[in-house]
Amino acid sequence: MYRPYTSPSVDSRPFRDVESQLRDLTQDFTTSFNTGNYDQAAGLFVSDGELIAPHHEGAHGPKAVERLLRQLGEAGYGDLRMETTRVEHTGDMAMEVGRFSAVVRKADGTMVPERGKYVKVWRRLGVWRLMADCWSRTSLAVSDRAA
Repeated sequence: MYRPYTSPSVDSRPFRDVESQLRDLTQDFTTSFNTGNYDQAAGLFVSDGELIAPHHEGAHGPKAVERLLRQLGEAGYGDLRMETTRVEHTGDMAMEVGRFSAVVRKADGTMVPERGKYVKVWRRLGVWRLMADCWSRTSLAVSDRAA
């Protein structure tokens, strides 16, 4: 049934807030990575965006980001979870800070948990795209190392 725009059931805000948009895009990235859709995850980057992963050279541009994400996936990284803890923005720029966890499946079948923190820099070019994504690991507790 057609409802006119002035209907009270229609959200009066034409656009969602920046924090909600970035949280959703981060979850899109996570889902894409976990399902092996590395091209979709890399598609969230601007043409000269950079992914900076521990123990790897920085990947510049979507094709290089896709290759690095594929390498990580093939190295056993999976079950990626990201939690946004802070978003700051002004105009067409935003910074997102958060925590992540993942599981690394080793060749011998063992699964090693990994935790850490991340920083993402976003730029709105009509839609929000990643300019930079960087993360670092948090030292594991003794009980996590034995897992």
